Parts: sequence; C-alpha cells; structure tokens
Amino acid sequence: MPEHNPQPEDLADTSLLLESVREVGKIARKFFRGKYDSWNKSHGNPVTEADIEIDRALNEALLSARPHYGWLSEETEDQPERLKRDRVFVVDPIDGTAGFLKGRPHFTIVATVVHAGRPVSAAIYNPITEEMYDAVFRGGARLNQEAINVSDKDTIDGCGMLAPRFYFEPERWKTPWPDSMQIETRSSIAYRLALVAQGKFDATLSLTAKHDWDLAAGDLMVNEAGGCVNSPSGEPLTYNNLQPLQRGVLAAGPALHAKLRTRLEEQVG
Repeated sequence: MPEHNPQPEDLADTSLLLESVREVGKIARKFFRGKYDSWNKSHGNPVTEADIEIDRALNEALLSARPHYGWLSEETEDQPERLKRDRVFVVDPIDGTAGFLKGRPHFTIVATVVHAGRPVSAAIYNPITEEMYDAVFRGGARLNQEAINVSDKDTIDGCGMLAPRFYFEPERWKTPWPDSMQIETRSSIAYRLALVAQGKFDATLSLTAKHDWDLAAGDLMVNEAGGCVNSPSGEPLTYNNLQPLQRGVLAAGPALHAKLRTRLEEQVG
C-alpha cells in the first residue's frame, strides 16, 4: 500500500476540493431530470447549462482560495499560463454529461490538484447518490471518509470490468476474452476509476484518448487505494502538458493489472 505521509499543503487542498465540489453539487441536483438547455460542442460531445454553471462556480471558489494556481477545465478555454504554475486545478464540472442528459445518476463532479505532472489531491463526487470519493498523495483514498482499497482479484476469469462491451468483441483479439467477465460501464470515466478504487469493480479500461480532467482524479484515487494505473500500452500518465491528452487508461489491482496488460498486447490492429 502507498506510504501514508501526506504533505500539509496536499491535505489542505483536498479539504478545499471536498468543500467546493460538495457545494456545487447543489447546482447539479437543481438541473438533474429538469429542464435546461443543452448543445453539442462537437459531434458526440454534449454540454449543458449545468456544466457551465458548475464550472463557473468551481472556478470562483477554487481560484479565490488559491489565486496562484493554474486552471484547466473541460468547459473553460485553455490558457497556456497554466504551464508556468507550480500547481494546477484540473476540473470536469460534469464528467458523464451523456448520462446526466439521460437522467442517469452515473455522472460525477471532478476536481484535482496536479503538481509536477502528477495528481496530489482529488475529489470525485456523485451528487445524486451522495458518494464522495477523495484521495491525497501518500494519504490514501476514501469514500464518504471511510478508507477504500482496490480488490485483490488476480484472474481475468470472473473479473468485474468497467468498459464498453464492444471492446471485447472476438474479432478485435487473437484469442477471445473469457465469457465469465462481468462487463458494465458508466458514463463518467472518473466514476469508473473511483469504483475500481473502492473495490466494487476489479478493473476499468478505455482504449480511446482521454483528457486530463477525465483521468487525473481517478488516477490518484486508484493508486492511493493500492492499485495501478497507466495507459493501455503501459505508459505512465503525466498531466498538465501542452496537450492535456492521455492515450486511454487501464486501472486495476496490481496482480490483475499485470495480467490485463499482457492480454492487451494481443489486440488485433
């Protein structure tokens, strides 16, 4: 398990994130299953009034408390000034907007502090189910203030996998995946990572590019819960680069993660 020796600054930032995401959860609940405007920023990339209002509220709350931090958010025009800052807030006001639009409680509000390319404080909040996940570097991960750990599952057979079902279609692989895998998904990738950190599912996988705001909080969450996170091809994830993109993600407990990494090398094409 990770060493438990968090820095005071990281602890203070985590407290700020928790307070702030809980407060803006009121905005999400106000709009959820109600009437609001929505539109597409690009094909298959929806946004709603709730995304924008939560983004503005988080920007005000976090930067008023830490004006010297940088800012990177899905719903704010990117400013290269963040690259010069020692610490950066990385925010997704609603991760899983597609689920929010469908009235499904599978979305989260996500806020992270990144320092030297890695997340050091994180909060992932589902304001409908009242699940509040948090993590701090070298300080563990929690759900509603109770410590959480990844599962000890060490076989792909029978594992609980959070990923799109079509990923495992036989024509994509040299050998089929076991039928015993329990495959589900959630609209929010941050939520999927939190559920793996909790041990409710054994692994999650994305084979498509994701942004920093999708992954940074969950990356810290899984690592602090004793798991492993990297790209599907085994590369470590670093954040707050010029292009805030990652080549997908694989997260699981250490034993299962190693077996999944080996298995992913068999992908066709």
